Amino acid sequence: MTMTSRERVLAALNHREPDRVPVDLSGHRSSGIAAIAYAKLRKHLGLKGKPIRVYDPVQQLAIVDADVLEIFGVDTIELGRGFALEDGAWAGWILPDGTPCQMPVWALPDRGAGEWVIRSKSGRTIARMPDGALYFEQAYFPFAEEGGPPTIPEAMEEAMWAAVASPPGPLAEGPGGVELLSQGAKELREKTSRAIIGLFGGNLFETGQFLYRNDNFFILLASEPKKAHEFLDKLVEIHLANLERFLGAVGASIDIVLFGDDLGMQTGPLLSPKMYREFFKPRHQVLWNRAKKLADVKVMLHSCGGIRELIPDLIDAGLDAVNPVQVSCRGMGARELKAEFGKELVFWGGGCDTQSILPDETPQKIREHVRRQVETLSPGGGFVFQQVHNLMANVPPENIVAMYEAVNSLS
Repeated sequence: MTMTSRERVLAALNHREPDRVPVDLSGHRSSGIAAIAYAKLRKHLGLKGKPIRVYDPVQQLAIVDADVLEIFGVDTIELGRGFALEDGAWAGWILPDGTPCQMPVWALPDRGAGEWVIRSKSGRTIARMPDGALYFEQAYFPFAEEGGPPTIPEAMEEAMWAAVASPPGPLAEGPGGVELLSQGAKELREKTSRAIIGLFGGNLFETGQFLYRNDNFFILLASEPKKAHEFLDKLVEIHLANLERFLGAVGASIDIVLFGDDLGMQTGPLLSPKMYREFFKPRHQVLWNRAKKLADVKVMLHSCGGIRELIPDLIDAGLDAVNPVQVSCRGMGARELKAEFGKELVFWGGGCDTQSILPDETPQKIREHVRRQVETLSPGGGFVFQQVHNLMANVPPENIVAMYEAVNSLS
């Protein structure tokens, strides 16, 4: 029996084999495509010219239009696609390769000396993209500076990853924001059969890095655990209040709620299992369990890198799915992960290595690689196809097409 996209994704999330492998492209901000690559892809596919809208200014990710979603058999959609639909929400800009595009009016970069910059509401430069670069980097770390903002909410207004919003944008934060969120989510639910992913964030480990800077936050965890616990307790209070508001507005309209915390690097976890259990596991458990009580949703965590040693604790804390399953990292081989954790954890990703294979190999090699990954990860459900993280600006369009042709040929 042919399933709808939503049914297909939910079957996989419930560890049942769907009618075909579910496919994600741009369902969240780590399964998307760089705007430069997207413009080339549309041209390669021979599609009608459309404005390229960069909904994530920091990572320079494009909104993937309905025609491309249809061509590649995509089963997911991000909640943000229900917002900023009017032309007035967008303003003209130019991508680093000279391609015209549009950016959200509330995050339009300013031109500096040999660079583009994004400023906070206070006027501070919080992100920079030097000429020749392809994305923005954080330029200010509030708690690393003398005289920085005194509170976490004020600091987050000055930190790039928290302050630069993608749709629905700042309108959802002001008066009437709950109603705007609720209405936009309901309308999106009514017009799509795709599984809807609500991006919440709720970062703990990463927010410490965003505010203190990586080195300072690691030092804080190791040398001042009492202060670190106090910071994280305050952060959880903030996240819980935001989660109540967010899921109160959109919980009935989404299928997956996405949290974020990059816990790994190429060679393994960024912190020991012992440190994860002390500082982060109990707090993840509080947030994830609260999300499930507030709405009928599956909880997914975005975590890059090698996290094999942390997976048992993530499962125990209530995690349903993990992405992007960075298979090129130590301990992250698809076969081993599926054998050890496949009955308890959904692998949302790992379908194609974007570190070395997708940008560099031939279309035929990519097809062979994708087939091996899918055949390893899909049996018994518990798998949604996604390439490992975003499709970067240098990925040839023919390689992108080969990747989706391969997964769809197995259906």
